[in-house]
Amino acid sequence: MDRVNEFAFKIATANGTGSASANSLIMRAIFRMGIPVTGKNVFPSNIQGLPTWYEIRVNRHGYTARTPDFDLMVALNPATYQRDAAEVRSGGWMLFDSTWPLDERLRRPDVTYLGIPLAAMCNAEFTGVRERILMKNVAYAGALAALLGIDTDIIRTLLTEKYAKKQALKDSNQRAVDIGFDYAREHFPCPLPIRLEAMDATKDCILIDGNTAAGLGCLYAGATVGAWYPITPATSLMEAFAGFCQRYRKDPDTARNRFAVLQAEDELAALGMVIGAGWAGARAFTPTAGPGISLMSEFIGLAYYAEIPAVIFDVQRTGPSTGMPTRTQQGDLMMCAYASHGDTRHVCLYPADPREAFEMAVAAFDLSERFQTPVFVLSDLDIGMNDWMVKRLTWDDAYVPDRGKVLSAEQLEQVKTFYRYLDVDGDGIPYRTLPGVHPKGAYFTRGSGHNRFGGYTEDGEEYADVMDRIARKIQRASQAVPAPEIRTVPGATVGIITVGGCHAACVEAVDLLARDGVKVDYLRVRGFPFADEVRAFAESHAVNFVVEQNRDAQLRSLLMLETGVPITRLESVRYNGGFPMSAHHVLTGVRAKLEKVA
Repeated sequence: MDRVNEFAFKIATANGTGSASANSLIMRAIFRMGIPVTGKNVFPSNIQGLPTWYEIRVNRHGYTARTPDFDLMVALNPATYQRDAAEVRSGGWMLFDSTWPLDERLRRPDVTYLGIPLAAMCNAEFTGVRERILMKNVAYAGALAALLGIDTDIIRTLLTEKYAKKQALKDSNQRAVDIGFDYAREHFPCPLPIRLEAMDATKDCILIDGNTAAGLGCLYAGATVGAWYPITPATSLMEAFAGFCQRYRKDPDTARNRFAVLQAEDELAALGMVIGAGWAGARAFTPTAGPGISLMSEFIGLAYYAEIPAVIFDVQRTGPSTGMPTRTQQGDLMMCAYASHGDTRHVCLYPADPREAFEMAVAAFDLSERFQTPVFVLSDLDIGMNDWMVKRLTWDDAYVPDRGKVLSAEQLEQVKTFYRYLDVDGDGIPYRTLPGVHPKGAYFTRGSGHNRFGGYTEDGEEYADVMDRIARKIQRASQAVPAPEIRTVPGATVGIITVGGCHAACVEAVDLLARDGVKVDYLRVRGFPFADEVRAFAESHAVNFVVEQNRDAQLRSLLMLETGVPITRLESVRYNGGFPMSAHHVLTGVRAKLEKVA
């Protein structure tokens, strides 16, 4: 039976062979057909030579989580043939380069093998070793167009757009598409039972990765200073921001930059630059990953205690230590919530996709200045580096940044004496000033013990007075961070609680459980400190399945610490293998736990 717009396929190549362009061409062509699609890039951390895979899921219902079930495997790396053949769903297909014979031991009786002499055809059609390697990838894109029913007019349009000023490249890419397409049409029934048909489900959507979206959010929020040290998977966030600044933050009259992007010698220095810029009044940020947060720890405490705005993007990857730099995880939840030594507690935001990465980038700067404190945006590699289909980003020219309690020259003129750390309004947030605005606003910022007047102290009561006020200030942020997403169904007695990039898998799993007659309420945490709704949700269910991507159940630990909900109400469902979470992981964990608590 045909399956239309509901299947998944995987492309296996070697890193450094130029397959990324072909994979992007395939995915964007499907998207232009109006069909919901998502792509996951599984790549090595070395420069060239190791295996890489690209997974494309087509789903007419709009589910975007990774799936472990592949109907078609495009196997172009002999080093992974055995593994790739094993991953094909029973009844599926395996496309391979028949320029060389396939080892008979790799053949499965329940899989159909589609041999196409890609290398031989490209060797005959093109000259030069590099061109032949690159065009071989484009040729398999053409073959997939025939096998799956991808609109070739859309492919032609995409190539025209990409190579508008490079006619020779456009022509060679089109030739490669054509030879793959023609061979598949001539030798195999096309399309396969898994096939595509045009829809109208992507009209108000875009394809974008989370790092690009976050970089654009920083621009939109008014950030003018970015300091960083290159690290996977956060590097492309700063590259995106710098690119946007080159386009939009140059003085139109003088062509001078109205921004500063600074590459530091390490992550600690990068945050030091951000703190200095934040103290001076600029909106400043740094993108990093878990190892960078570890190095920044001391300066995070400085910004917290001296009450200086700073935005930190943590694009999480596996750890500890170097871990697996090109795999995804949620292993920094606890570290960011309480980063640095001593008593600290930080505002954290948890986007679930690139659209929220854009929106929460903006919110982070507003919250950081409003509460005069570091704010973390915890994305992950899957969100940050993969292309997602999301609703179009909303750009509001009327947006005005929330600069918080900043005294102007006129206000300072009316002040008898300014004290930086005095809680005038009783909300835990003191007023701040910017350097050079007015002589009365001058003050000395201390990372050492200070009292409410900004003076040095080693008096226990004065120290506790300031620290207790900061704690009240941070707790007030629980009502200012993005509210949790909550979905309830009548009659549900159990709940699922999750965070960040697990959202897509959890939503799909909740729907699949509902089809089996299992009613489940759902809550996705979007900010920390937790809003009151999080505690209320957890307390209203006998059992809550806490779904997250780490070994040690960090979200569950935070829920116990911060809400007081007993551990007996919080059942942990975890996956920490480095791949994006799938609905399969959620369903397997929840069903096993349901049997125990039934």
